[in-house]
Amino acid sequence: MRFEGKVVIITGGSSGIGAATAELFSKERAKVAIVGRNDLKLKAVEEQCTIGNNKPLVIKADITNYSGIENIIQQTIHEYGKLDILINCAGQIKYASILSGNLLQVYDDMISSNLRPVVSLTVAAAPYLIKTKGCIVNISSLAGTNPIGVPEYTPYGLSKAGVRHFSRGVALALANYGVRVNTITPGAVKTQLLEDAQCITKWNDFERVSALKRLSEPEEIADMILYLASDKAKGITGANFVVDNEKNKGYVVFPTAHIKYPDAYFKS
Repeated sequence: MRFEGKVVIITGGSSGIGAATAELFSKERAKVAIVGRNDLKLKAVEEQCTIGNNKPLVIKADITNYSGIENIIQQTIHEYGKLDILINCAGQIKYASILSGNLLQVYDDMISSNLRPVVSLTVAAAPYLIKTKGCIVNISSLAGTNPIGVPEYTPYGLSKAGVRHFSRGVALALANYGVRVNTITPGAVKTQLLEDAQCITKWNDFERVSALKRLSEPEEIADMILYLASDKAKGITGANFVVDNEKNKGYVVFPTAHIKYPDAYFKS
């Protein structure tokens, strides 16, 4: 097994890409710490990731709070004694436009939930990753690379662009210590997060603008995460991998005039 004995922290591990990633690492006999906020979802993922005597460490934590960040690292080190891999999958979606009257508040919320936790966890995890010459994989979004035709996505896109930029800077800073840092930028992925966000009418709205005429599944992103975390990617750092089925027809998925943007945000 490629990851037998490796210790992995996965935020956003209770659903979507994070849950799929936790399951794949568990199958590879890694020691997985799953971080999330929903008890029922965490329990379900824990059951999926329990293989024989290899049971994941489940950590319920608020990653927007630095005490929650410290708790994640402390629990993992206490349980396993080291850290090899950090996977930042957690994210939220909240909408606002320049004319909606709440842009600054939503911008602050998106930075607090999508970017600051990545920075905070990296700061807290770095000393342990240096000891093991480990690696970090961060999940950005296509919304952070190009406008997607929905102005209300701007705060979310800004936060995800920040993840990509931060990752590249940290990759340069940690390279001398043997720690690799890479980013994956997915397009639309069929997750509950995206469905709950009410940003689509039908899944095939995304498929129509894809050159491959398909929508990605969480397991596809998880496969890429495992590759970047493996020794097969030992020469890759500071890179950004786009997994979007090639959105060659542009980024307007549907007529935005018919969309109602909920004020509530949706959490993975």
